[in-house]
Amino acid sequence: MRLILLIVSLFMLQACQSLPEDPIKVASPFDLDRFMGDWYVIANIPTLPEKGAHNAMESYQRVGPYKVSTTFTFRKNSFNGEFKQMTPTGFVSPENPAIWGMRFIWPFKADYRVLFVDEEYQYTVIGRQKRDYLWIMAREPQISEARLESLKAVAREQGYSLNGLMMVPQQWPEGAGEG
Repeated sequence: MRLILLIVSLFMLQACQSLPEDPIKVASPFDLDRFMGDWYVIANIPTLPEKGAHNAMESYQRVGPYKVSTTFTFRKNSFNGEFKQMTPTGFVSPENPAIWGMRFIWPFKADYRVLFVDEEYQYTVIGRQKRDYLWIMAREPQISEARLESLKAVAREQGYSLNGLMMVPQQWPEGAGEG
């Protein structure tokens, strides 16, 4: 009986082990102030609340040296669906401003990393060390297919599987950007 328990325990321990992943690389150099403002979510590997999001948009405003007020808005399941809004706070790492802890519920902070931002701060890829969620965002609600493919390539280079990547429908009246 002890031998069976030992074998089962060893099997369970082995099943719990995961291969160590290389640390995910973040954008460098990274200018936090230039990153502030509105970003349209073009595609994502969504969290549960984001599934079915339409017109998803993130807005960042710096409220302290290492603190960012965030507003995430979207419509649920259609362009006329229920308006949803989340207001997490981003806590910027003093060692690297491209690494944040995003607090939705106190005291927990979710890993949030700026993996890429272009030189003009018009396109970005956001991820996590676990490589489980991903956001491709832009300053405009539509991007070219070529640009999208280049941003997907950034994620793949970081070790992301894009099997769960979903396009986020964006449809705005000209000049509009609010839900």
